[in-house]
Amino acid sequence: MNPWKQLLDVQALDTSLTQLDHRERQLPARAELVEVEDQLAALRAEVAAAEGEKHVLDKEQKRIEDEIASIEDKIASADRQLYSGSSDVKELQALQDEIAALKRRISGLEDQELELMEQVEPIDARLAGLAERQAELDQRAVALTAGIAEAEADIDRERNEVRDRRAEVVADIDPGALQEYETVRGRLGGVAVARLEHGSCGACHMKLSAVEHDRILHLSPEEPVRCEDCGRFLVRD
Repeated sequence: MNPWKQLLDVQALDTSLTQLDHRERQLPARAELVEVEDQLAALRAEVAAAEGEKHVLDKEQKRIEDEIASIEDKIASADRQLYSGSSDVKELQALQDEIAALKRRISGLEDQELELMEQVEPIDARLAGLAERQAELDQRAVALTAGIAEAEADIDRERNEVRDRRAEVVADIDPGALQEYETVRGRLGGVAVARLEHGSCGACHMKLSAVEHDRILHLSPEEPVRCEDCGRFLVRD
């Protein structure tokens, strides 16, 4: 049996394996998943920035609340002194003035707190919208990942079928010819054997010289012949 014709079948199977590898790498869902992951990364950065803004406002609000609580304690203490039964008019007046000043301070702080709450409100709304968008993207990423896994499983099954067929074909090929095929294939981009079609190489599509073409036609079909341009083995009928 002509080993070069057999190797042409092996070449077809190897090309199928290469195409399957390429198809696996270039699954459309992969590019979409990368895009979704990029969007998620940008969204997480936006969430972190918004949470940072809110943290600053929350910290300031807590400071104000603590100050209000401290002032309220002072007012309570002044109230107790005011109603302790002291008859010193100046002291009572001073306590009343202090309480009034403290209440004004509380009023001012409450205004500041209200302003802070008004600033926090749109941030909370933005964070809620971002959380909703993140949930959508997370769901899409999960669906894409599952789709990629399913496609990979399909390709793996197809790849295993091709490998099984290749093993059957290779089993009947002369080991020396097979070794030459593997060597040339590794050196020339995965293609080692091509048909000689109308005087041209089926791989590089260069037309052989008339002298070379005539010489090949007079050789035995089992005699290995290589393209004078690309160096691949040529199979002729």
